[in-house]
Amino acid sequence: MGYGLFNFPAAMSKEMKNKHMHLIESWAFTSKNYIIFAVGVLLIGVGYIVMAGGETTSVQSLTVAPILLFLGYIVVIPAALIYRDKK
Repeated sequence: MGYGLFNFPAAMSKEMKNKHMHLIESWAFTSKNYIIFAVGVLLIGVGYIVMAGGETTSVQSLTVAPILLFLGYIVVIPAALIYRDKK
């Protein structure tokens, strides 16, 4: 196995020796990411509250709450993780 052009650990160690970055400096999240993430957590919380407040066979528990949970878990939180500011 050759370590020529594709020696990733060696390339990273050379780069890290030249560049000392701390975790906070290299963190890619901005305040918009945190706001989007908070909206997702809020949707999840509201979804569980709506589910707990409705009767077992009500539209509230069987339709509205799962839609809120889906939006929170599958749409908004991943969007917060993927979103990047245009520089």
